[in-house]
Amino acid sequence: MPNPILQRVAKIDRIMVVTVVIPTVIALVYFLLIASDVYVSESRFVVRSPDKPAATGLGVLLKSTGFTNGGDEIYAAESFIQSRDALVALNRNGAYAKAYSDPAISFTDRFNGFGLGGSFEALYKYYKGKITIEHETTASITTLSVRAYTPREAYAVNAQLLKMAETTVNQLNERGRQDLIHFANVEVDEAKDKARAAALALSGFRNSQGVLDPEKQATAQLQMISKLQDEVIAARSELLQLRSFTPQNPQIEVLVTKVKGLENEMQNQVSMVAGGRKSLSSTAAQYQRLALESQFADKQLSAAMSSLQDASNEARRKQAYLERIVEPSLPDEALEPRRWRGILSTLVMGLVAWGIVSMLLAGVQEHKD
Repeated sequence: MPNPILQRVAKIDRIMVVTVVIPTVIALVYFLLIASDVYVSESRFVVRSPDKPAATGLGVLLKSTGFTNGGDEIYAAESFIQSRDALVALNRNGAYAKAYSDPAISFTDRFNGFGLGGSFEALYKYYKGKITIEHETTASITTLSVRAYTPREAYAVNAQLLKMAETTVNQLNERGRQDLIHFANVEVDEAKDKARAAALALSGFRNSQGVLDPEKQATAQLQMISKLQDEVIAARSELLQLRSFTPQNPQIEVLVTKVKGLENEMQNQVSMVAGGRKSLSSTAAQYQRLALESQFADKQLSAAMSSLQDASNEARRKQAYLERIVEPSLPDEALEPRRWRGILSTLVMGLVAWGIVSMLLAGVQEHKD
């Protein structure tokens, strides 16, 4: 009759084999015989701009030099590094896929090691697993880590990604500068057209009406009317005296003619100022409207040109810069995988699983008994 204690020990041993021995052996084989060395190249950079509010820490230091942290450009650079466009640039002529498909790399680590998925999307998923971007919010420092299976490849990929991120920031600068100046130029062109149209309308009105400035001309004519009126009064007074003292004086007819001429001329001047459709008073309102439109258009043009100058200054001031704090490193030692750590972790997890399963089985057995 079999010994129940021996059966329990044998069952426990089988559980240990399944949960501890086999996983540990697999971990030993993988980490010591299969897994390839992974080299990590690291770089650090910060994007700074002269017109954004400074943060704390490093931001205050950068502000003291006239520059502050550029928030939008940082996230744009990070997004580009993690994008498919970055992979397309890296994989020109299949360079990236070839480097990570080297037969010297273990089949579990290299790209398409089992020959089942060599698509671009598979390569992109593999690529995202080989780069890490960490952003420190307080100091706005971004750390870029690249994993590869040779030191030179890790360094080359990191350096190229950093260069492309810098190009992305420069392109954003150029696009923003062009947009800013373009809109200002459009406003200037529109203001020029309005000023030109207003000036032509005013000039056409002057030519059609034969006046330069109705108000000034009316002032001059009013002065002339006043002078003529004084002459009429003087001539009438002289005529009255002659008729009173020397009724037969031949000068009386001359004075009568003179008074009539002065009165006619005065009436003509008055009609030019305030009578008829072509009088100065009838054209003054339209002239004032056209003159105000011309003045307003000139002021708009002046403001638009001032805005263009401000836009040009702002465009130069808005430049953001990708500043490399730490250049891409050339690793001289493989940092991954952490072989003994992985083996020990597998052993510990196996022992934990073995203990839990053993306790569960013991509880079930006692319940049956």
